[in-house]
Amino acid sequence: MQHIIDRFIGYVTIDTESDPNSEETPSTTKQWDLANKLVEELKGIGLSDVTIDENAYIMATLPSNVDHEVPTIGFISHFDTSPDFTGANVKPQIIKNYDGKDIVLNAEQNIILSPNYFEDLLLYKGQTLITTDGTTLLGADDKAGITEIVTAMEYLINHPEIKHGTIKVGFTPDEEIGRGAHKFDVEKFGADWAYTMDGSQVGELEYENFNAAGAVIKVKGKIVHPGYAKGKMINSMYYASEFINTLPKLETPETTEGYEGFFHLHNMIGEVEETTLQYIIRDHDRDKFEARKALMKKIVLDLNTKYESDVFEIEIKDQYFNMKEKVEPVMHIVDIAEEAMKAVGIKPLIKAIRGGTDGSQLSYMGLPCPNIFAGGHNFHGRYEYVPVESIQKAVEVICKIAEITATRK
Repeated sequence: MQHIIDRFIGYVTIDTESDPNSEETPSTTKQWDLANKLVEELKGIGLSDVTIDENAYIMATLPSNVDHEVPTIGFISHFDTSPDFTGANVKPQIIKNYDGKDIVLNAEQNIILSPNYFEDLLLYKGQTLITTDGTTLLGADDKAGITEIVTAMEYLINHPEIKHGTIKVGFTPDEEIGRGAHKFDVEKFGADWAYTMDGSQVGELEYENFNAAGAVIKVKGKIVHPGYAKGKMINSMYYASEFINTLPKLETPETTEGYEGFFHLHNMIGEVEETTLQYIIRDHDRDKFEARKALMKKIVLDLNTKYESDVFEIEIKDQYFNMKEKVEPVMHIVDIAEEAMKAVGIKPLIKAIRGGTDGSQLSYMGLPCPNIFAGGHNFHGRYEYVPVESIQKAVEVICKIAEITATRK
């Protein structure tokens, strides 16, 4: 257990925040700090063919220890952390034998991690939790996943009695800004299928995710001295408000759950002459997803018709699609993960991701890639935490998947 704690803390105390405004890969040079450390660690535990390319994509191989043909499987995690909240100067706190009560993350700032608000904490009474100090995120997304993969490979190397085929390991930059799979060389990786270790609660097993697009709406206005503006000024911010209010008011992230899709206005910058709205569009159902994009375009057309001018412009770009379409034809890869969880005493929680993962893009690149829990909770913020026992269970699941794949007929 201490070995896992030390490894995880060694990762999260290295700042790897990604930057959506950068055009480079990785988007921040500091991601190289952890990437280079991982390369040396993978070599140190005895993996073969350890490589890192010019974009910081890391790959390594654990050779097969059986004499019959076995599918080559992979395990993938990302090493960047979210730009939504700072990942610099992470100071992890270790809470042993958690008693189910409030955890004071930061007494000076009165920051409390409470089960009254975060009810999932009560699932982990008696366990060892790693939390933040309340001033940064933790980085369990996805350094818990990296910890699990490295630890599992180390365990398999040290326990050759566990039979397995060839296993590929992949670590990527920039997943948090949607680019983690963009430069991933699927052919070089050489796996028949893979699993991302990037979920949350113990037992999560996901092979469905949102279809996703981003929309930028630009609203043009005209600035005139307000004292002489009658009939001349066009205030783009008022027009932008009309667009916002025309969308379904109950189809936003804060009002939806499960398979329900949404429109999310995540950024708005406005002046009289121009206002820009940035939306993300999400839906699990492909037809509903396309209908959402069509609705936004229709609203723009209708408003331009109403005002007899091209006041509104819209650009929509697809980001990723639901991996279900690519995984369902090879559902045995989900069955193996489910079987592995049950074998190590975990109840599988098979559900759809209300988000995306490298696995969704990789699945469309020819590498079917369901997602497995990494154990963390409350990602991307000061209340993030991970139970050490969850990391240990994920290690056991990885090893069991390898064993089942090698012995399944």
